[in-house]
Amino acid sequence: MTHRKLKVGLFGIGLATYWPQFEGLEERLSSYVGQMAEKLARPDIDVVNLGLIDTPEKALDAGHRFREADVDIIFLHVTTYALSSTVLPAVRRARVPVVILNLQPEAAIDYRSFNALGDRTKMTGEWLAYCGACPVPEIANVFRRSGVAFHQITGMLHGDAIVDREIADWIDAARVAHVMAHNRLGVMGRYYNGMLDIYSDLTAHTAAFGTHIEIVEIDELARLRRETTQDELEASLEAIKDAFDIDPECDIGELRRAARTAVALRKFVDNKDLGSLAYYYESTPGHEYEDVITSVIVGCSILTAKGVPVAGEYEVKNVQAMKIMDSFGAGGSFTEYYAMDLLEDVVLMGHDGPGHIKVAQGKTKIKPLEVYHGKVGSGVSVEMSVKHGPVTLLSVIERDGRIVLLCAEGQSVSGPVLEIGNTNSRYRFDIGARRFVEDWNAQGPAHHCAVGVGHIATKIEKLGKLLDLEVVQVC
Repeated sequence: MTHRKLKVGLFGIGLATYWPQFEGLEERLSSYVGQMAEKLARPDIDVVNLGLIDTPEKALDAGHRFREADVDIIFLHVTTYALSSTVLPAVRRARVPVVILNLQPEAAIDYRSFNALGDRTKMTGEWLAYCGACPVPEIANVFRRSGVAFHQITGMLHGDAIVDREIADWIDAARVAHVMAHNRLGVMGRYYNGMLDIYSDLTAHTAAFGTHIEIVEIDELARLRRETTQDELEASLEAIKDAFDIDPECDIGELRRAARTAVALRKFVDNKDLGSLAYYYESTPGHEYEDVITSVIVGCSILTAKGVPVAGEYEVKNVQAMKIMDSFGAGGSFTEYYAMDLLEDVVLMGHDGPGHIKVAQGKTKIKPLEVYHGKVGSGVSVEMSVKHGPVTLLSVIERDGRIVLLCAEGQSVSGPVLEIGNTNSRYRFDIGARRFVEDWNAQGPAHHCAVGVGHIATKIEKLGKLLDLEVVQVC
């Protein structure tokens, strides 16, 4: 998991020729850059503010300083006209995405007051303080010709909700890209036999996200489980009783089995410094590993809720989607189609666990299952619906050797669900159930996806731009 802060670079641009011509202009524009630094500030990020850059020589030095600082993204505040030769050297060496801030101090110049100044030099100086839009085409032209990835935010420095939201979204997207690049994904076991859609190209994931993939062994998980102390077991059992609504029919032996495995899972991911885990295993009847693998759902649900998403069926693509959604603060619960309710125009979706209990509608239930459908053994499982309200679905697709992000926005709605001891919810989409299913399927995703709370497609789109990944939104 990442132990480094996100580093956000910031610089403003101006033209040194102006400063002796227009009194106070340099100080005024420098203050705008300082105000932007305050706007970018967050407790969990470092803002590397290089101030106002106004000559090619300073720009060259800025490029070295950004590279030395190891910034993840650069915000370029265009305060007035500036030469493109004052911009390119500052970003070229860093080789990170650039967001151009084309921001005026106010919505419009006060023409009456401006024209009443009576001094054309003062008038020109005042105009230049609003002249940020002027060099943006020049900068964009040079960036395109130089292969520099850039994005734009246009509006006002203060009192502009659109600008504030866009800045926040870019920072969130950069933070998620940072998390994914520093994440350690554990893969344990093997694929579910014959599920061809979930087979993954691990190198493609490392190339796209920067994620380190650690191949881990169930042997170590089993050893940690054997070494669980009685005190650890009892503490785990109490924590489960607090976090879940436990069905009275659950056998205490099965709950203790799940509690013991939950202890081992926590130690396992801590020892390996894992930020996510994909697993699948079957073993043979009566073997210790079968006992382990048939008791993981509760522990995996707890890990998922604590920022270490766990995907069953060795579904690497989906645990990446879950990690992205969780890093955005949206949750990210493992899900797939269950059925369609064409009378209510909703799609029923869920999975046999694990579930993201932090985004559950009410308290997640633990229920006994005499059989894990399609898998080995029996035990306890989790039943929950995702919180009612806006949701976003995300699928990570492998297509022609590249990673594609597929998303959709909808609503988790109330109504009857299948009370079978699995996660399951009812989702309604603006384009209707039939159209959603067909449009989603047409993109060729694996049959699993991640669902989180809130509408965050715009943030996912920005993440795709930062990582140079195609993003498809079906609704």
